[in-house]
Amino acid sequence: MALLRRELYRQVRGPEVTHADRCALVFDTDTKSLYVEREVAHLDARVSGTIEIQTAAMDIADYLKQGGQTAGHRELWRLLRTLFKDTDDTEEMIGYVRALR
Repeated sequence: MALLRRELYRQVRGPEVTHADRCALVFDTDTKSLYVEREVAHLDARVSGTIEIQTAAMDIADYLKQGGQTAGHRELWRLLRTLFKDTDDTEEMIGYVRALR
């Protein structure tokens, strides 16, 4: 199973209690699915280095509907706008449609 990842957001806080939050756009080449993966890690150095990691996968639309606009949301919107950028070259589009016939 090959997973292609594009990091959307990463934040790390704290010295004694470290909290890390990471979001990535993931494409699973086997199942042909595209989703957002969020990983949250919590390391408490005061309690003999206890670490807790939670990972969740969610639909892109569900991720974008979450409250607040994080850096991850903004990066995903930027990527989507780049992918679906309007083209002013109508001749190119007409040629493409003709080739499909």
